[in-house]
Amino acid sequence: MAELGAHLTAEAAGDDRPSIFEAVAQDSLMAAVKPALLHLVKVLAESNPARYGLLWRRFDEIYVLLDFLLQQHYLARCSASFSENFYSLKRIPTGDGKQQPLATAGLPKKQHWKSLLLLILVPYLKGKLEKLVSSLREEDEYSIHPPSSSWKRFYRAFLAAYPFVNMAWEGWFLIQQLCYILGKAQHHSPLLRLAGVRLVRLTAEDIQALEKKLAVAASSQTHSIKTRMQSAVRKALGGIAFSLSTGLSVCVFFLQFLDWWYSSENQETIKSLTALPTPPPPVHLDHEVDSALLPKLKTVCPLCHKVRVNATALSTSGFVFCYRCVYNYVKTHQRCPITGYTTELQHLVKLYSPES
Repeated sequence: MAELGAHLTAEAAGDDRPSIFEAVAQDSLMAAVKPALLHLVKVLAESNPARYGLLWRRFDEIYVLLDFLLQQHYLARCSASFSENFYSLKRIPTGDGKQQPLATAGLPKKQHWKSLLLLILVPYLKGKLEKLVSSLREEDEYSIHPPSSSWKRFYRAFLAAYPFVNMAWEGWFLIQQLCYILGKAQHHSPLLRLAGVRLVRLTAEDIQALEKKLAVAASSQTHSIKTRMQSAVRKALGGIAFSLSTGLSVCVFFLQFLDWWYSSENQETIKSLTALPTPPPPVHLDHEVDSALLPKLKTVCPLCHKVRVNATALSTSGFVFCYRCVYNYVKTHQRCPITGYTTELQHLVKLYSPES
């Protein structure tokens, strides 16, 4: 424990290497945004299916497209993803030593596209795989395939293997984080290692260069029609990405609150806060259940004491009678003949036996 605390202290005191807390926090930022947006789209789709139903059905694809624009904008402008830039971090190629490129220089093309694909495709494919596993489990419970079919054997083997594959995947990330904490690795995530980059903190020179680049882009004017069109397209895409980033920056804590509020672990608390009080039990009409009226045989009607014909139950009490007997009694007395609960004709429920 002392060695781990020493590593954490040295890590926090480092010049450019972010602490494990910063690295994990920026990872969890985007992970919290998607569920909150998904719930927001779900509420909109339920309130107006005709207008927002497409957003709900194609949410994953629309989210990937918007995420692509957002991450491409930040990787090109700041050499970092949105969440990394939010925590004042940037990406540099793994081999770079003391002479780090400025954030405005961007990543080499190979590392740029690797970073973009791993930022977008890996969460998308993992989400799709989890949905596939969930649907296969439901299909396995209510399967119409014969037990000996090869398809059923295949996806049962897949369902049996998936927890171990998922455990190995999560374990890979955990081991990488432990190595990062102990100073044995430059990356806290295997995805950064696959992209060939590592995270460092923004320096004062980086911040000045970013501010200068933003000011130059705002004041630059072009005269060529072709250049103006290209600039307009770039500005439009940049504007969309900037709007997304600004909106996310403003709403990120609100979205995290929504994610916490609607999380499965919090559902019991929500129910205790929002549930209506339990209504009191129904009051008997000055008498208890008359056990003398109840026949010993379950197939006998309590009113005529004969074998039931056209068995009919009362939804207010659950007792079963002949249809003609209970119909006439309820029509006359407006109550259950056994319990005395107030009953109307609409509470009669016809029962159908398997034989009929």
